[in-house]
Amino acid sequence: MKDIYKVETRPVALAENVVAGAQYRITVLTDRLIRLEYSRDGVFEDRPTQIVWNRDFPKADFRVKHTEDGLEITTKYLHLTYNEQEFSPSGLGIELIGFIRFLNKPWHFGDEPRDLGGTARTLDEANGAIPLEHGIASVYGWSLIDDGRSQVLLEDGWIEPRKRGIQDLYFFGYGHDYKAALQDFYHLCGQTPMLPRYALGNWWSRYYKYTEEGYMELMARFDEEHLPFTVAVIDMDWHLVDIDPKYGSGWTGYTWNREFFPDPERFLKKLHDRGMRTTLNLHPAEGVHAHEDAYLEMAKALGVDYEHEEAIACDVADPEYLDAYFRYLHYPLEQQGVDFWWIDWQQGTHTKIEGLDPLWILNHFHYLDSEKGGKRGMMFSRYAGPGSHRYPIGFSGDTVITWESLEFQPYFTATATNIGYGWWSHDIGGHMMGYKDDEMETRWYQFGVYSPITRLHSSASEFNGKEPWRFKKECELAMGNILRERHRMVPYLYTMNYRAYRENLPIVMPLYYDYPDERQAYERKNQYFFGTELMVAPVTTPRIDRLNVARTEVWLPKGRWYDIHTGLMYEGDRTIEMYRDLDSIPVLAKAGAILPFTDEISGVQVGENPQSLRVKVYAGADGSFVLYEDDNETCAYRDGVCATTAMTYAEGEKAVFTVHPAQGERSLIPEKRSYTVELNGFAEEAVETVEVTIGGRAVEACVPKISYNKKKQAVIVELPAVAVTEELTVAVDGARKATSNDVTGRCFDFLNQAEIPFGQKDELYRTVKAGRSAAALLSDLNAKKLGTDLYGVLVELITALA
Repeated sequence: MKDIYKVETRPVALAENVVAGAQYRITVLTDRLIRLEYSRDGVFEDRPTQIVWNRDFPKADFRVKHTEDGLEITTKYLHLTYNEQEFSPSGLGIELIGFIRFLNKPWHFGDEPRDLGGTARTLDEANGAIPLEHGIASVYGWSLIDDGRSQVLLEDGWIEPRKRGIQDLYFFGYGHDYKAALQDFYHLCGQTPMLPRYALGNWWSRYYKYTEEGYMELMARFDEEHLPFTVAVIDMDWHLVDIDPKYGSGWTGYTWNREFFPDPERFLKKLHDRGMRTTLNLHPAEGVHAHEDAYLEMAKALGVDYEHEEAIACDVADPEYLDAYFRYLHYPLEQQGVDFWWIDWQQGTHTKIEGLDPLWILNHFHYLDSEKGGKRGMMFSRYAGPGSHRYPIGFSGDTVITWESLEFQPYFTATATNIGYGWWSHDIGGHMMGYKDDEMETRWYQFGVYSPITRLHSSASEFNGKEPWRFKKECELAMGNILRERHRMVPYLYTMNYRAYRENLPIVMPLYYDYPDERQAYERKNQYFFGTELMVAPVTTPRIDRLNVARTEVWLPKGRWYDIHTGLMYEGDRTIEMYRDLDSIPVLAKAGAILPFTDEISGVQVGENPQSLRVKVYAGADGSFVLYEDDNETCAYRDGVCATTAMTYAEGEKAVFTVHPAQGERSLIPEKRSYTVELNGFAEEAVETVEVTIGGRAVEACVPKISYNKKKQAVIVELPAVAVTEELTVAVDGARKATSNDVTGRCFDFLNQAEIPFGQKDELYRTVKAGRSAAALLSDLNAKKLGTDLYGVLVELITALA
């Protein structure tokens, strides 16, 4: 097979970590990760598999004790007992040492893991929650990966099935140290590769019979509405569909429909000129028939009877077929301008090779093939089991358009971290069936922007388009604003993209990774961290009638928190009900957070390292952030070819934000950058204390443009181009921090839009303006018997900083 299909692995464990007998082998990979093998013929597997690539962990510290009953292996965290016979519940067990007593139930062979869940192959036709496969994080401290039935990777790049009748288990006994479990999982199974930069922008997708003319008219309308996109997803009608039944159903296809797309190269170039990359939908299952442009050459290469139009069967378990599959079906289309492929496999889990899932092998070889020529790889397909994180991006399937589907997706996305799967892409807005609900669609867009990939998608129904102008005006405006926000976030998102590769931490992570001993971190299933700086709680229920806000219960860990959209400041270490109108969902930055955004949001601009940055800084604690940039397109990042820009915020007599000189390969970034620095959490008087230096030299007061955002209590400093080799500082008086929210003003804004009796509005507003303490005010409001949610809105505004 081609060299690009020969993956680099390190599958052999250190001999010092191995304890073996005639028919068993136990490998102590770390003091919390143990491999357990049993083979009747005493032959064990040292080659990589479709799940496990690297067993070369450092020497582990453990003790072995042989007894009359067998052997015991003890590490700092685990105690294993084994009778040296065929694995059985009575003969093989592991107990966690020093773990929480009431949760510490020893594992015995055959026990099903009780973990926090991993992910699932697909959400096809899901209307709400579905069962999840296992992950490696568990409240009970342990979980398992069974590698006994996965394929073996051969040195020539091909695969072969495992021997029958063997056991090959990986025991993860990490207690509540979920991050350590995740780090070792990635070492064992391979890193998550970086995505190309364009993948982090908005994707337009729809199952619809587009034509070149119609598609470009749609793109022009997006321009008029200032709605930016970086990826065009062309569903199956790009190819011939209405074909003679003797050639199949038309579901599979590799030949452009020239009636719709008379000049594919021209069409793809138009999209590229807009800064958009293109993926085409593939359903490979029906093979290749004689009506396809590539049929004759491919049939000859494979020895198929082309004179009688014999069909070429889809045989992904045959390396010769796979070679021809890429050579004749995909490479010509890539030469025309197709950037990556959407593998829409829905046809089962079996091939002629025992245990070989066709989805896995398509994902494996499509991803490796996409890296040819040094290009950064990417493909788009469903999840095919542990190890699938090596083949981003995941397509979660055809969901039903309901509130129940939306409600499940944040939890589903975050929980996938427990099996290392960090790049899910959902059908934002839902795909099919269900019902039209403009508010639900808006909330789905808002969740989608704070999910790994933002891909709008829908079915061919004439009533199911996801264009924002097809919805009520308030929804259209909110949708447009949040789609533009996604592109503003790309510098931050791209740094998190690198973090997912380098630090093995996905962009979306459950709260319990940082707070494993806090009950609330497990109970808030739809709340998650979005990178290092943000915490998100999507709104997945309708607004409350007449109040026009939706209620979301949010847990705030200890510290000061800021809602980056509303500007509200909160004191943490509590659970609070947050109420949001249609314009936003709770997106919270902790004190000390630094968010590098940009105002350059067109498709072309998003694909490049920006000329300007808008950096949002949140007062209340020191903070730091290292902006990562590279060439955005190749695999040079693996060799460390990049530029980094450290940013720090330090509090004291002066609160000082610093952009340090860029390090590394500075040719990758602009020589100069303009900056807009937003210092959130400061009183308006701080404007008069702004001091700016560039390269250690004070900047005259007239050079930066200084303003104040009252809603967000932010001092805003706009600076012209600054050389990336020079240090930039923006300082204000550290004593001029904001100490409260504008409770009266915010209560007025809420009451002004609430559809309740005018007399009640007047009474409530007089009560709020009276200037009493928060406790007295709440007592008075409670006595008015306002109803749960009207009272709840006012409680949030009054007590946010209490």
